Amino acid sequence: MAKVIIFSIQEGLLINYSRNIFCLFSTRCQSTKSSHRFIDGPDFQSFLRGDIPSKTSSNSYTGNLVRKKSEHLRIPPWLKTEIPIGKNYSNLKQTLSKLDLNTVCVEAKCPNINECWNGGENQISTATIMLGGDECTRGCRFCSVKTNRKPQPLDPLEPQKTAEAISKWNIDYIVLTSVDRDDLDDQGSKHIAKTIKEIKLLKPNLLIECLTPDFRGNHQCIETIINSGVDVYSHNIETVKELQSFVRDLRASYDQSLNVLKYVKSIKSNIITKTSLMLGLGETDEQIKQTLDDIKLAQIDCLTLGQYMRPTKRHLKVKEYITPEKFDFWKQYGENYLGFKYVASGPLVRSSYRAGEYFIKNIINKQKEQIQNKI
Repeated sequence: MAKVIIFSIQEGLLINYSRNIFCLFSTRCQSTKSSHRFIDGPDFQSFLRGDIPSKTSSNSYTGNLVRKKSEHLRIPPWLKTEIPIGKNYSNLKQTLSKLDLNTVCVEAKCPNINECWNGGENQISTATIMLGGDECTRGCRFCSVKTNRKPQPLDPLEPQKTAEAISKWNIDYIVLTSVDRDDLDDQGSKHIAKTIKEIKLLKPNLLIECLTPDFRGNHQCIETIINSGVDVYSHNIETVKELQSFVRDLRASYDQSLNVLKYVKSIKSNIITKTSLMLGLGETDEQIKQTLDDIKLAQIDCLTLGQYMRPTKRHLKVKEYITPEKFDFWKQYGENYLGFKYVASGPLVRSSYRAGEYFIKNIINKQKEQIQNKI
């Protein structure tokens, strides 16, 4: 199989990047050190055999990972992803376009879009549908979704169109999310719930995770989602307490987000709850530990941690690139020390990342088996 190789003489690196062959040459190789790194690297026969490492470990990376004042950090190799191409990707894109459906994959510029839309190893494509339009009433400084105080009215056909699209996909787990709709009396909760019910009508056995807004802490809105038949209730805390007002819209808060998930458990104790944190915004290890403690005390079952990536120049700068090894540490800390049911932690992990679906699906199925055995 042909591979894309990004070839940088300046860096002395060969990076496996995609499935078609092209080369990008940097001719600014002036130092003897760079020349030696190139000469000592993989030879042409290794290239032909495909014996080229796809990523460089953090141990061999010599670039800066923590941004100094006015410095521009280069993206480390473990954050490079494939260009989104492929038959499954094109088909899914056309399907979503025809039905005029929005996805967080596109709107939030997710780096995993190629893997999810192309289906990864199992060739089962999926996308995270974003309900309520493509404009959000909030203006968080990390998010690339468009902001509008008065977005377009809700599409009354969106729940049905979403259900029809998802019912045709060969999947058993789907993630729905929504923009904030502070302009509506019910903040869009009934629209989300209707979508979940429509999906369950067409595909009853499909497991649905819903990544919700905070609904400004409104209990009635939260209960509307809980009673819709959703299997996983997800809401993101996003960052540590100390950075909340700097990172998120001022209408959001650390305590409000925790209280949303606490209330979910108080209403339905056996529902799976989930939240997510971005790292690399300037938080400290102690702040992360305190946040994980607070999340665990809120009885949240599942947690994802991923690298914050600046979507555009208008958004917050990355303060630090966290190494894969450090993400592994947080996974072990969360699962083995704090006892979360599942922790997905990695540079490219996102709150709706498909890699976690298998594990969460198993948790839900085991719970259902236990309930049936008691009956």
